[in-house]
Amino acid sequence: MATFHAPDGTPLSYRVLGDGPPLVCLPGGPMRASAYLGDLGGLSAHRRLVMLDLRGTGGSAVPEDTATYRCDRQADDIEALREHLGLEQVDLLAHCAGANLAAAYVARHPDRVGRLVLVTPSPLGVGIAVGGEDRLALARLRKGEPWFGEAFAALEAIAAGRAEEGHWEAVAPFFHGRWDGAAQALHAADEEQRNGEAAGVFGSAGAFDPEGTRAALGRFGAPVLVLAGEVDLNSPPRAMAEYAGLFPGARLAVQDGASHHPWMDDARGFTATVAGFLT
Repeated sequence: MATFHAPDGTPLSYRVLGDGPPLVCLPGGPMRASAYLGDLGGLSAHRRLVMLDLRGTGGSAVPEDTATYRCDRQADDIEALREHLGLEQVDLLAHCAGANLAAAYVARHPDRVGRLVLVTPSPLGVGIAVGGEDRLALARLRKGEPWFGEAFAALEAIAAGRAEEGHWEAVAPFFHGRWDGAAQALHAADEEQRNGEAAGVFGSAGAFDPEGTRAALGRFGAPVLVLAGEVDLNSPPRAMAEYAGLFPGARLAVQDGASHHPWMDDARGFTATVAGFLT
C-alpha cells in the first residue's frame, strides 16, 4: 500500500496493480474498500491500476471531520492523488457510487481528466431516476434461475414499498450475472469492507448537484465509456443510455449477460471492452 495526504491532512492509501499507463480506480459501495474490485478481471495486464481506498475505508484513515465523507467534498482527494502521482491528467475508472465522485471531479477539474470509464454507474448524482418497474422488467429476464422465486418476491415487496428484514439479502443474486461461489464471496465481504457510517454521509444533503453536474458533463469533451450490464437492476441499460447521452460523444457498451459487477461475470469481455477503449 502507498500513502498520500488529502488537503485536510487525512492519510489516504492506494494499491498499485500491473504495469503501463496509470488508471485511477474509484470504488463504489458507496464507501467500500477498493479490495472488492480485485484486478478488474485482468485489466491490470493492460494498465497500471491505482486502486484508491476512499477516506475511512480499507487502508485509508478516518478523517477528523466525518462530514468530509460527503461525495462532493471527496473530489479534492482525487485532485490530491493526481498531484501526488505527478500526472498532468488522469484516466479515471469508477464503479457504481464511485461514478458520483468521478462526475463531481470532472465538473470541478475537467481539464485534468484524459479518459473516463463509468462501470455500471449510479445515476443518482446526475438526477436519472430508475423506477421499480424498470427493475422488475429486467429481473423477469432471469426467471430460469434456481433462486428466482424467492428473490423476485422480495424485489416485488421492495418495489411496492413493503421491504422487510431479509428482503435486501434475498435480492442479492440479481446483482451478479452468475450467483456462484465467487459472487457469493464478493457479496459476503461487503459488510466487512464497507464503512456504513461513511456511506450514510456520502449522499447526504448537499452531496449532489444534478443540474450543475449535467451541465458540466455536457461540456466535457474527453473520451467517455459508459459500460452497462444487460441485466443490472441497479443501473439498467435504459438509464445508462440516458447517462451516456449527457456527454457530447460518450460510447455506451452493454455487456451481454452481465449485472452490476461485469468484470466478475465475463472477465475477458469486460477487459477487452475497457482496454480497447483506453487504448
